[in-house]
Amino acid sequence: MKIALFGGTGMVGSRIAAEAAGRGHEVTALSRSTGADMADAAAVRDAAATHDVVVSATGPSRTGEPHEPWLASVSTLIENAADARVLFVGGAGSLLTPDGTRLLDTDGFPEAYKAEATSGAAALDLFRAAPESLDWTFVSPAPVIAPGERTGSYTTSLDTPAGDFISAEDYAVALVDEIEQPQHRRRRFTAATV
Repeated sequence: MKIALFGGTGMVGSRIAAEAAGRGHEVTALSRSTGADMADAAAVRDAAATHDVVVSATGPSRTGEPHEPWLASVSTLIENAADARVLFVGGAGSLLTPDGTRLLDTDGFPEAYKAEATSGAAALDLFRAAPESLDWTFVSPAPVIAPGERTGSYTTSLDTPAGDFISAEDYAVALVDEIEQPQHRRRRFTAATV
């Protein structure tokens, strides 16, 4: 399978690239440095036309810059992905507690991550409002994701956390499994290490 990967050099993106390539998929890492910015409609259209799947492992700025440009690039992806399947690396802040409260709205949610989580939740809303023709999946990690061991074992849930932690390696396993055997078309799911 041919996979276009925006954001392939970050903590999560690099592990998705390695996991997919290790399974024999052809992965093309795309970024501003390669001349293929997700904010560029032509670049998205080209990636969609020449690949089976488009994955976004991008995120909003963590250095205080406005998040609107990143959200605009998410809209560009949605509007220009055409017939390619889209998998989106989302955040955990939009996951729900048992009473339906978003994690980012709970007491004790780390203030340092609130802006990023709010923008991630807005990205999920953009996908949920996407045209019916778009084949998308939004993949939220457990509340804590960090480099670690690839166990190959994970558990999933839809909108509530499946657990407290997932290694970036097992997150990549879950995402590539979804590419190979789609179970969550036009919806969000989350994964946690078993």
